[in-house]
Amino acid sequence: MIFPCTLSRRAIGWFGIAVAGVALLPIPAAAQQWPAKPIRMIVPYSAGGGADNAARILAQRLGTTLRVPVVIENRPGASGIIGAQAVAKADPDGYTMLYDASTFAVNPLLRKMPFDPAADLMPVSLVLTVPNILVVPTKGPAADFKAFVAHARAQPDKVSFASYGAGSPAHLAGELLNREARIGMLHVPYKGGAPALADVIGGQVDAYFANAGSALGYVQSGQLKALAVTSRRRMAALPEVPTVAESGFPNFEVLEWNGLFVPKGTPQPIVDRLASEIQAAVRDSETRARLVKSGADPVGGTPIEFTTFIAGQTQRWAQLIKTNKITAD
Repeated sequence: MIFPCTLSRRAIGWFGIAVAGVALLPIPAAAQQWPAKPIRMIVPYSAGGGADNAARILAQRLGTTLRVPVVIENRPGASGIIGAQAVAKADPDGYTMLYDASTFAVNPLLRKMPFDPAADLMPVSLVLTVPNILVVPTKGPAADFKAFVAHARAQPDKVSFASYGAGSPAHLAGELLNREARIGMLHVPYKGGAPALADVIGGQVDAYFANAGSALGYVQSGQLKALAVTSRRRMAALPEVPTVAESGFPNFEVLEWNGLFVPKGTPQPIVDRLASEIQAAVRDSETRARLVKSGADPVGGTPIEFTTFIAGQTQRWAQLIKTNKITAD
């Protein structure tokens, strides 16, 4: 469901920090020579997941255009907080970047943060969005999405749905369907997407709003059944699978997203160069094709556009977290 996007104090804080970051300042000599050595791109999630796969595609492209290696470093844990904190504490010299995902906007709403994302990190660019796919076991009782909703409605508090952690897009999508369809699915959090997928395939859990990048192969191989996608339009890779919106819930839309951040204080010329390189990357035919093949929609954009986007995401999910009484437990 699309919620009103009047900017909250948190949103205004994000926007103000971004605007302050573009003030005219002397350009340090180091920034003029950047990049002069390898760059670390920290991904705060496990290797092999949707964000990690996309980060590697982007890193390869950036390494080519910046003419230095861009090295992926996975630092999973605490819903992305461990890796994000490592970048927040890194030197703001352009040689440490954070490739984060949707939980970045939700973590401060659910958890006590060991750092202040708005004050300690600078948004660079939104890289991509990707829908979730509602997947169920191939031998499950529901033949299609409408039958699944009817089945869940007839068995309140008995149908389960997986996620890869409290506050993850998979969790929020399930809670949004609970509210919109007036059903009562039980949330079963996992420590990652891989074990969640495994248990849906095995029938230990009834459903999962899986990231398209991680679930598409299982659907195409017949190991999982796709009932619906959470984007406004159908996925090109699954043209026969309807959207939740066209299946009776016209305002339903959930998109995961990935974006790039740097430590606060990184020289603005470096931030602007990175944003420009990302925009060029998502326009590059080869890079774009690789991202699209994984189910993603490449975006790109400016630091201020990304800052405004994050503010809207935070405000949107804050309302659902409050109404559905969602906690990190």
